[in-house]
Amino acid sequence: MAKKAAQPSEARSDNASNPVARFTKYVEDSRAELRKVTWPTVKDTRKATLVVLIIVAVMAVVLGTVDLILSSLIKYILS
Repeated sequence: MAKKAAQPSEARSDNASNPVARFTKYVEDSRAELRKVTWPTVKDTRKATLVVLIIVAVMAVVLGTVDLILSSLIKYILS
């Protein structure tokens, strides 16, 4: 014999229909999760930022070179 599914109104708590209570619970839960985060140190953040900037600069040079070569090739083919 199959079990009877719970009615949606029975599954909800009193706070489920109150948007202010839901938002308050959301903010409390978010703060609790943020307390669990291990934040990077300033030194780690600077290192990561430097790595990102170097990679962006290298990729800009590589893509610029490829673009220059391909545009020169296209000009040569079309002329």
